[in-house]
Amino acid sequence: MSNAWDRVERYLGEDALAQLARKKIAVVGLGSGGGFVALTLAMSGVGQFVLIDDDIVEVTNVVRHVADLRDVGRPKVEAVADLIRARNPKAQVQAIVGRVENHASALQDIDLVVVGVDGELAKYAINAVCRENNLVAIYAGVYERGEGGDVTIIYPSGDGPCYACWAQQLRADISQPSDAETDLDYGMIGEDGTLAAEPGLYLHVVRVASAQADMALNFLLKGQPIYREFPANTVVLANVALEVFEGIPVPPYSAQWLNIPRDPHCLVCGVPKQSALSLEALAADLIADVDSEADEQRVIESLEKRAQAKRQTQSMGKVTSEE
Repeated sequence: MSNAWDRVERYLGEDALAQLARKKIAVVGLGSGGGFVALTLAMSGVGQFVLIDDDIVEVTNVVRHVADLRDVGRPKVEAVADLIRARNPKAQVQAIVGRVENHASALQDIDLVVVGVDGELAKYAINAVCRENNLVAIYAGVYERGEGGDVTIIYPSGDGPCYACWAQQLRADISQPSDAETDLDYGMIGEDGTLAAEPGLYLHVVRVASAQADMALNFLLKGQPIYREFPANTVVLANVALEVFEGIPVPPYSAQWLNIPRDPHCLVCGVPKQSALSLEALAADLIADVDSEADEQRVIESLEKRAQAKRQTQSMGKVTSEE
């Protein structure tokens, strides 16, 4: 690369920088967090990007986004794509204006998914796509008023949790997925398990997004001397004093690593991968024997109630923590 990359190359190593230039990532959600992660990874040498978001830059975004007033009214993916090209001219960027559910095929040939949305239904959809295509994903969430946040890496197979497992155990108050899909700006965990928007500062968001970007960069550097093993699959970052779980206080400006286990009874990954379940799939045989849409809906509702009761009564496994 040109002399502009000398310091990056000296830190990472020539082979590592060349490896990053070959890597292709998808960033789903280009809000405060996703936009920062995409641009930071481009400035670290990642060479190929797929950006997916259906939102535009608004005036209220510019004090908490990498885009500025010149981008107001433009799709966020296009604004961030231009910023990436301005910092890393050799980067290949595909900007997709839309929802990830309608562009799942764009995720099939990439090395890593960075998730920058906080709508639970969108995250579950990404979780399903990643499992289907054997993709690793890194999720992040920012808590109410930017008081802290969490970052986790989810593998599509193995002993670790899928996103559904992880979310239900770390955010025990989740009841049903929300159909809201928003960019990861900041938020609080609401009754539906979704990080709802609540005022916070960009600097607090960026601390969590920076950890997400660093975890992503480390994953892409696997096989290089600079690659490092993390102590667990989840890190919780505190901007103020937080109690992550009862009896586990986290001081301001510190972090707590947590190992969230796989739930063997998870409706998504608690069965063989080739028969990962949806409620509709579970009901398929029964639905074949019913005579009306009303009967079909009653079957699905019954299964939903049974699944929810099972989740509430089963042991979710002990969450272990590591300093």
